[in-house]
Amino acid sequence: MSKELSPIQKKTLGIVFFTIFLDLVGFAIIFPLIPQLTSHYSLVDSQNIFMHTLWNGVDLLTSFIGSPLKEGQQIVLFGCLLGAIYSLLQFFAAPFWGKLSDRIGRKKIMLTTLSGMVISYLVWIFSASFSLLILSRLIGGLFSGNLSVATAIVADITTKEQRSKGMALIGIAFALGFVFGPAMGGLISLWDMSKAFPEYVQYGINPFSSAASLAFFLSLMNLLLAIKYLPETKGFLEKAQGVKNTSEVVHRTANLFKIFSFRFSKAVNQTNFSYFLFIALFAGMEFTITFMTVERLAFTPTENGLIFVFIGFLIALVQGGFVRRRAHIIGEKKVALLGLILLSPGLLFLGYAQSITGLLIGLTFLSFGSAMVVPTLTSMVSLLTSENEQGEVLGIFRSLGALGRILGPLWASLVYWRFGSFYAYLSGALLIIIPIFVLKNVHFTKENSK
Repeated sequence: MSKELSPIQKKTLGIVFFTIFLDLVGFAIIFPLIPQLTSHYSLVDSQNIFMHTLWNGVDLLTSFIGSPLKEGQQIVLFGCLLGAIYSLLQFFAAPFWGKLSDRIGRKKIMLTTLSGMVISYLVWIFSASFSLLILSRLIGGLFSGNLSVATAIVADITTKEQRSKGMALIGIAFALGFVFGPAMGGLISLWDMSKAFPEYVQYGINPFSSAASLAFFLSLMNLLLAIKYLPETKGFLEKAQGVKNTSEVVHRTANLFKIFSFRFSKAVNQTNFSYFLFIALFAGMEFTITFMTVERLAFTPTENGLIFVFIGFLIALVQGGFVRRRAHIIGEKKVALLGLILLSPGLLFLGYAQSITGLLIGLTFLSFGSAMVVPTLTSMVSLLTSENEQGEVLGIFRSLGALGRILGPLWASLVYWRFGSFYAYLSGALLIIIPIFVLKNVHFTKENSK
């Protein structure tokens, strides 16, 4: 079977790419707003029961660990607990939607999850109270199964020889969504709907409704495009090409015991562990960076959004100009190690940064490193896995990434809250030594790859 994709396969993959991209843009719009959003609701709805519950969690940690050095650092931990609500629900809900799509069809589930996201953003638009914001995050987390379904769609329409091309598109859409989402959120936050339309404040319009409205319209457009253009892909190859697809569908899992069951080869387990630690450390930086820039440099949401534009531009530059062309020549392991090594000075620069120059230098190292690590580790774990285990291993690989995005921000926020931003990034710069050491000992050669 040819590795080249047919026109109909390319068209379907393009639809999936656009669907995931728009979904992630809408999801990530909130990122640069979290510091101001957290402070806003702490002031305007301080007696809210959910607000009290989260602050009680902060106070409980305070009693065990000790008082924070600065009052403002409590906001960091509070924001992390707020973000964890969505991430935890996403971690457990995504495998459910993926498995359900096996039974009743990909398109039905994709439309269901997209509809849920539309509702969640609609609630966010009118979230004058913290309770409605929590409700919005709960709905969004419960319906955040698009990535699992998209992965299944790619497995449906590609042969084993074509799979890597298809999966790469999902990774690119995921990365671009995390770049453009925060950038758009930061820019649109310049327009305060509560000031532009004060007569609608009584209906719940608030300073963050502009960002919520953008997320809503993007998700609605996404839903309408999927309704019209996304085909049902179960049995796609049999119908389109008369070829039986023997590839296993890639499933994410929320079973912690399965994620950490080291029953695969030592090289696969080491690569997975390196990826998990990298994602945790990078996600910790990604979450706390907006708090740090507000604290040290008095950044606005717009300026925080531009940070992600800068990161995205560098990642695209490195992945398109270097990784895509040179990684297979230099070697995936060598490029991944170089990327991990670059993260350490990047985190150190952020720890010491007291100016925009220091901030940009640190982000440059981190962007270059991240651009090298993600695609090469993904390639490594695939090359180290036999064909009949691709689905399960890649599913576990993705689940470890999801778990890292939950635990990383929690860890970074705890260190930031208790000791300050300098020690949050210093500890990350030191801990990155662990995945470097683990990956260095991975036996990865052309002989042991499939």
